[in-house]
Amino acid sequence: MRKILLATTAFLLMTGCSADQKTNADSGMSSAGAAENESKSTVTKAATSDEDINAKIDAWFEASFMEAIFRSPMFLAQIGIKQRMDEWDETSREAALEDVAYYKAGLAELTSTFDRDQLDESHQLSYDLMVRFLEQQIEDDKWWEYGYPFNQMFGVHSMVPTFMKNQHPVDNVDDAKAYIARLNGVPEFLGGVTANSESSANKGILPPRFVYDHVLRDAANIITGAPFDDSSDPSVLLDDFTVKVGKLDIGDDEKQTLIDDAKTALTDSVKPAYLEFIAVMESQQAKATTDDGAWKLPNGAEYYAHRLNRMTTTNMSAEEIHQLGLDEVERIHGEMRAIMKQVGYEGTLQDFFVHLKTDPKYVYEDSDAGRAAYIKDAADLIDTMEAELGDYFSMTPKAKLEVRAVEAFREKSAGKAFYNRPAMDGSRPGIYYANLYKITDMPKYQMEALAYHEGIPGHHMQFAVTQELDIPKFQRFGSATAHSEGWGLYSEYLPKEMGFYEDPYSDFGRLSMELWRAARLVVDTGLHHKKWTREEAIDYLTTNTPNPENDCVKAIERYIVMPGQATAYKIGMNKILDLRTMSKEKLGDKFDIKEYHDVVLGAGPVPLDILERRVNAWIDSK
Repeated sequence: MRKILLATTAFLLMTGCSADQKTNADSGMSSAGAAENESKSTVTKAATSDEDINAKIDAWFEASFMEAIFRSPMFLAQIGIKQRMDEWDETSREAALEDVAYYKAGLAELTSTFDRDQLDESHQLSYDLMVRFLEQQIEDDKWWEYGYPFNQMFGVHSMVPTFMKNQHPVDNVDDAKAYIARLNGVPEFLGGVTANSESSANKGILPPRFVYDHVLRDAANIITGAPFDDSSDPSVLLDDFTVKVGKLDIGDDEKQTLIDDAKTALTDSVKPAYLEFIAVMESQQAKATTDDGAWKLPNGAEYYAHRLNRMTTTNMSAEEIHQLGLDEVERIHGEMRAIMKQVGYEGTLQDFFVHLKTDPKYVYEDSDAGRAAYIKDAADLIDTMEAELGDYFSMTPKAKLEVRAVEAFREKSAGKAFYNRPAMDGSRPGIYYANLYKITDMPKYQMEALAYHEGIPGHHMQFAVTQELDIPKFQRFGSATAHSEGWGLYSEYLPKEMGFYEDPYSDFGRLSMELWRAARLVVDTGLHHKKWTREEAIDYLTTNTPNPENDCVKAIERYIVMPGQATAYKIGMNKILDLRTMSKEKLGDKFDIKEYHDVVLGAGPVPLDILERRVNAWIDSK
């Protein structure tokens, strides 16, 4: 699971969320040895006792999950378990092969120990999900070198400060010392992934040339400021550590000693590691080409087909997905023209797009005050929605949600908006990040749909509720991008039925967000299957959507380095809506929207075929 964690922590987990990427869990080891041994003995006991078979497999799932997460110091931090706080995950190919052996052993143990037919329905589902997960991890090893470990969306270079800032708490002196130990561990951690990227680059697997400008800029930003230079402003890591230590209930001298030790770690460990990393990236940049799609890679067509299967959890081909995108773009354009007429605008749809892009009344003021207003208004929208959930949902999250601006060190290259799930123990809230670097990329008319997607009833409700379900932990923290992001997009649509989007411009914003996801089907397959250039894909978005050019550029650059991921949203949403329509037709007056939402969310993120199975079982039960 190690490779999943790297993508997940940096992107989403889901990205899942997402980056999404996102949200997914995984690997490492040391102080966890005793816990692993205990977990293994628990597995054996569960498999050999005379307990009920469903209780046995629950114990097996629990033990397997705990063993897996103790292999990953970083995932422990992500879910709020304060152990192995002085370590990073392992990154070597040897460690990845150990993971594969671990998955194979787990799959063999699961299938030989438990007879699926003896399990009840919910445990059969858990069994099927675990089998599929393990099989996929084994299969995915074929593509271990293909993930572009450094790009503008994620990578250890940006993960280090993001992880330390958001995932490493400092509640006492030991936590502070563990923070310093992690700083001193950056050379091995960053260096390990850098070595992996060099191995891939030597085989012709490296991102397009434009990616390196983003990576190099972000890396330089991380080692800018005190103590890296003579600046009076602290670097992002020193600032984070100083603020956290400043809150401890200890003497000023002890605080200063800790801060001095952190400064030493930053100058002696972190800075040399980043300088070496920058040199390697500059060397790779000189070898990179301007070819953009996955087709350019060794076995690129097979790799892209694999990515589409993983992201959509369907067997749709690139051609089918491309055509679906074209059809959906045409349909949404028609609905947009109806709103355009409603507000009395005369001209073409493309003229209306230009109007929305250029009229300053549709954006917040480009100032600190304007950015603060955006954050407040987004939070207010979510609060208003939360008060109306009772008629549509029986499950709502206990965890709190915060709306924050993306941090300055990564805002130039980070995505438009994304979500970080809360800690399992409630010690950290869910966070909806809005990227306000270029305020014109976040128009007012789109903010309502965006807040619903990332917050409530979208990703926060989805992931926070999932963590609170009485299901095996591996399901609570799992990932199925089409389900997770399909729910996020469905959560933009549902408020229309709930009476929101009263302003026609906000409703146009909802459609523009759906259009964005439909256009993704076109440009993602265009780039990676039809060999479109970056410029051709950008031109398609700027012509067919109202989004600003900079938004379109960043989006295409994202799709280039994450093949297939962007196709999950629309395909997932369509499936959730299609299953809802089918349920209404079959159940008539017996259809209950609350129950339907319970079915969609009640097993955690699942592949779309398993979601359909769950919906059919619910229909049969009624």
